[in-house]
Amino acid sequence: MSGYQLLARDLAACGRDGFTGELRVLGSPGGTFHLHGGLVVAVESPGAPAPEALLLRSGRIGGEEWAGLVRESGGARWPAAGLIAHGYAGAAQLRVVCAMALQDAVFAVVAGSVDGCERGPATGVPPAPVAVGEPPTRLLQVASRKLGALLEQPYPVRPDRERPVPASLSYAAGRLGVLQRELLAHADGRCTSRDLAFRTGRGVYTVTVEVARMLGEGLLECVDAPRPIPVRLPPDGHGIRPREPAPPRQPPVPVPVPDATALPRRRPGASGINEALTTERNGTGWKEFFRLRNPTAK
Repeated sequence: MSGYQLLARDLAACGRDGFTGELRVLGSPGGTFHLHGGLVVAVESPGAPAPEALLLRSGRIGGEEWAGLVRESGGARWPAAGLIAHGYAGAAQLRVVCAMALQDAVFAVVAGSVDGCERGPATGVPPAPVAVGEPPTRLLQVASRKLGALLEQPYPVRPDRERPVPASLSYAAGRLGVLQRELLAHADGRCTSRDLAFRTGRGVYTVTVEVARMLGEGLLECVDAPRPIPVRLPPDGHGIRPREPAPPRQPPVPVPVPDATALPRRRPGASGINEALTTERNGTGWKEFFRLRNPTAK
């Protein structure tokens, strides 16, 4: 059973059972479906921008104003009442933003890989829920149709795979749309369509479709291999030579240590002073030397 079939089976079971709680989807990027009475009221996924990101991108509210509303609401993740009361957004606009974020998150989950699903109780109030829940089967069908239409493009892309760069061609910047100019500014060969969606504050499906179109128009291109990193050589034009290893150190030659306990050996014909000097060189001590230099009468 494929990941999509597994997700469709478990969501359909939640709808039949009138389930209220959370269905956690394991995979990449995965996500969480919030259900109430068998209907999906919100979906979270790290693969799609949340509703607040879409609202902040619209320019109707700034980051500082958003933080103030969150504090005013006691830490609510979606301060809808404050947004309406302060005139930052209308009720109809908030409903549209919530519905767009929900469907975009479902698309991100379906476009990725699904390894399994787990039911669980609700851990809190669903973030940015829609007023009227969506049947889970219909949500999956819409997301599946979007993915199929995207893969039928002349240059099909996935939200988390291709990393486009601007193509090296001349074009009239005045003829480009706002989204196209933003994608050209952020496409650096390291960002996928999902990354570009977060950078521009747009829906991941909208950005992925636009990337596919721009690839077909020659505005973007995908490189198979990463660009090489230029290396600056020394000014003399020679390459960098490897460092030669130091020669191995020779072990020190052991110095023989004379045995201080050995008695001096008298050589035939040697005088007393010579014997004393010999004794001194042999390390037998100064006492014998002075005895020989200053003999005492018996």
